[in-house]
Amino acid sequence: MVDSQSTPARQRPSIVSISSYLLFLFLACQVISLIITLSTIGKTRDALRDVYAGSTVDNADQVADVFFAIGLASSVLLLLLAIVLGVLALFNNQGRNGARITTWIVGGIMVCCTGGGLLSGAAGSFTTGGETGGNGPSGEEVQRRLEEALPSWVTPVSLLLGVISLIALLAALILLALPQANAFFRKPTAAWEPPTPGASYPGYPQAPGQPGYPQSAGQPGYPSSGEPSYPPAPPANRPDDTPPADRPGSTPPSTS
Repeated sequence: MVDSQSTPARQRPSIVSISSYLLFLFLACQVISLIITLSTIGKTRDALRDVYAGSTVDNADQVADVFFAIGLASSVLLLLLAIVLGVLALFNNQGRNGARITTWIVGGIMVCCTGGGLLSGAAGSFTTGGETGGNGPSGEEVQRRLEEALPSWVTPVSLLLGVISLIALLAALILLALPQANAFFRKPTAAWEPPTPGASYPGYPQAPGQPGYPQSAGQPGYPSSGEPSYPPAPPANRPDDTPPADRPGSTPPSTS
């Protein structure tokens, strides 16, 4: 018998799958960016120390280390958030609306971070520009030293990864907000089906002897087949079973 309360499995629309693929692409771009950062970590630190050592800034090595630590921590943080988005993409494929809302929140933060870093890289400045404080080097000087120390492919590849990451993330968030995605993430409701004639209603006791209700085995007078039967009537006394002396109108036998 088919359960009328069961609901058909929801079919995931293609836009949700594409959104998850774009989130995975964003994660891959962040992994590549971190690999590039780690591969050039030594040269970046040496360039920062050289540019600040040639200035009159006090504790130049510490200042360079602070800028280097901030850049490395930002790359690691972006990768961790990208991993969170990758995990949320798996839950989005299952139609969990809470995961979609969390994706919008984390994705919005990542859009701001990625867009800000992309604009800063396109402007070609490592710092905010001007003097770093006192007689420190300018942002243009720091950027020039970094370009001299790092391979020529680092800057264009980093900018390309930033553009791809930003476009993929924006497209993924937009796809999750389309009407087809809303229908997929909406909680399904069980469709009502009319009861089958002769079927029992759950929660109501079954009256014995009524048609359409099976009888339980072991009930007196009701066999397991469900057909009612009646107990046999007590046997009536037949005339031949009554002693002659007790029959009405009979003469007792003579004792002589």
